Amino acid sequence: MTGTDSVAASTVGSPAVVASQRRIVRALIAGQIFGGVGMGATLSLGALLAAQLGGSTAWSGMAATMSTLGAAAVAVPLARLAAARGRRLSLSSGSMLAAVGAILAITSAQIQSFPLLLVSLMLLGAGSATNLQARFAATDLSQPRSRARDLSIVVWSTTIGAVLGPNLFGPGEVVGALLGLPPLTGAFAFSLLAQLCAAVVYAFVLRPDPLLTSYALLGTRPLAGSRTGGWAILRANPRARYAVATIAFSQATMVALMSMAPVHLRENGAMLTIVGFSISLHVAGMYAFSPVFGRLSDRWGRMPVILIGQGLLLASLLVSSLGGASQSSMMIALVLLGLGWSASVIAGSALVSDAVTAEQRTPLQGFSDLSMNAAGALGGAVAGPIMMAAGYSGLAWVAMVLVAAVGAWSITRMLGSRPVARQVAAK
Repeated sequence: MTGTDSVAASTVGSPAVVASQRRIVRALIAGQIFGGVGMGATLSLGALLAAQLGGSTAWSGMAATMSTLGAAAVAVPLARLAAARGRRLSLSSGSMLAAVGAILAITSAQIQSFPLLLVSLMLLGAGSATNLQARFAATDLSQPRSRARDLSIVVWSTTIGAVLGPNLFGPGEVVGALLGLPPLTGAFAFSLLAQLCAAVVYAFVLRPDPLLTSYALLGTRPLAGSRTGGWAILRANPRARYAVATIAFSQATMVALMSMAPVHLRENGAMLTIVGFSISLHVAGMYAFSPVFGRLSDRWGRMPVILIGQGLLLASLLVSSLGGASQSSMMIALVLLGLGWSASVIAGSALVSDAVTAEQRTPLQGFSDLSMNAAGALGGAVAGPIMMAAGYSGLAWVAMVLVAAVGAWSITRMLGSRPVARQVAAK
């Protein structure tokens, strides 16, 4: 009897399932750390390499753009693969795609090919998509009362890789020189190794497969749908629609303000060390407190925490618009921006899993990640022109429209659910 079969012979919430969930979360944490290192080690270098091979600093933004588009492109295919063959194959495949991207990035520098670099960056984006899918893998066997907590712990583990990865720039150049690699590609060797380690963890340590085991426990089968399966679920399910929109709008808000913050700080005389420190604080706000928001989401409910997140985003935008010329105010705004994103995405992701049946989860999760990445890419793309026309404060005021939309939607849903709750209590 395989590990999956033995757990499936148990019941939901049984000691065997709880023990398996602990092992699964530990494996996902390890995979996230490796995956985070792999992405963090190449994010800044991708921008530098794009400027070098493209012949202009104007091309530096293509690194983040192509990576985000790559993540969006593979989000639904990875979800469909998970539904058909399980999380282990899906997550390990995503990590392997990112590893191929690292190899192609090194090759592009060797042969001085800018188009090949763009392809490599898109494949590296598969690593981001894999990290996003891993948070949902943490919910496959979790109980509703601990679903957000398990998800948030996996998200939190990204902090380690995100902090460690960028610091591998110097060692990467040393290793790259020893290996005879072109300048600016040494860290891609670390990325390659990290993604291969992540693939091994997902393929061999992530046992039993959480998604296939959940299907066996519930006696159900994955939804056999078309590529529009996630969209069809959204049209029929208002709760799912709200959850996906919350994540997408919060991502667009965060990316728009974060992507322009370094430019705004430099325009106001900030040194590079201040710019780097400010972004580090923002990243810490995004990930370091995610377990807190996960526990609050399980205890208080998803929508109250989403409202907290939108309140934090609103506070960030107000500080940015009113005190953006001050470096200390910008630091506060970026921390609040990260915290607001964390609360909204953690609670929203838990709600994505809550909103549908087990067989509908993977199509909806894939569509949610697609929407999240597309919204982030759009937010980053329009942020520059808006900032040129209206300044950083104007960008903040425009972003408030997205926050106001989610806030109003949340309040409307909460008020609409009260009569139903009173009717149930009366019975």
